[in-house]
Amino acid sequence: MRLPLVCCLLSGCLGYHQGPMPGEPGRSTFREARGARVRVRDTGQGPAVVLLHGFASSLETWDRIQPALARAGYRVIALDLKGFGWTDRPVGDYSPAEQARLVLEVLSQLGVEDAAVVAHSWGASVALAMALGAPARVRGLALYDAWVYEEQLPSFFLWARAPGVGEALFSMFYDERPDDRMALAFFDPAKLPERLMEDVEHALDRPGTRAAALAAVRGQRFSEIEGRYREIRQPALLLWGREDRVSTLHVGERLVRDLPDAQLVVYPRCGHFPMLEAEAASTHDLLRFLRGAHPPGIAQ
Repeated sequence: MRLPLVCCLLSGCLGYHQGPMPGEPGRSTFREARGARVRVRDTGQGPAVVLLHGFASSLETWDRIQPALARAGYRVIALDLKGFGWTDRPVGDYSPAEQARLVLEVLSQLGVEDAAVVAHSWGASVALAMALGAPARVRGLALYDAWVYEEQLPSFFLWARAPGVGEALFSMFYDERPDDRMALAFFDPAKLPERLMEDVEHALDRPGTRAAALAAVRGQRFSEIEGRYREIRQPALLLWGREDRVSTLHVGERLVRDLPDAQLVVYPRCGHFPMLEAEAASTHDLLRFLRGAHPPGIAQ
């Protein structure tokens, strides 16, 4: 019997899910977009800024940033990307390009023609796909510790591309010690917010999570797209933790060379989450960038 079939039989088939999930937070707002029920948090008034979280995360990543941007005069739209948070986990395409189309459809439903896009980690690949696929709708890019190159993919992700093997790996290991993995993303693990850790752990129990995560991993075919980053003309700010062990600084140094109009800001004693470990400095830099690329008080 062939190995992929053996793996699939041992692990069982991973199931997807659509519709409300147990424990869904009250007063959440959802939009139907590209076959998925998408959770959206829309606050503030002014030019639009879109917040995109990273892999295995949710819009709560931006809990400290969204209010600051709203107070500064922006309409701030955060959402759970397909397969994560409280958004659906349907069968289908989870590539950055498809996630970008989903975000753009949500923006269209909200009456937003263009926006600055702020993204973290894997969410940066979605932001770059938006800039490539719909450049007129992206006014600027602010990317925290981006995850956008084939070289960044661990062996676990590459093995998971094989049919059956990926199902087995994600059935057996996807939920293994998330607290340890999250702690490794911080220079100072004491700064890991308890709520963020709880959100990650609880998400593992939601129906369809493993199947969606595997689909998102298989959608990370960065070798097919990374050569086009040089085509992106929007101004870009790269915000990076100097001690990031998930997306190391040399990735930021490569990306700042690939993007024609980019600047790189590095935060010392900071890991993969500058919006948390270097909150004051990185938010100051983000607002300064947005005022240049997307000034508040200008009607769309």
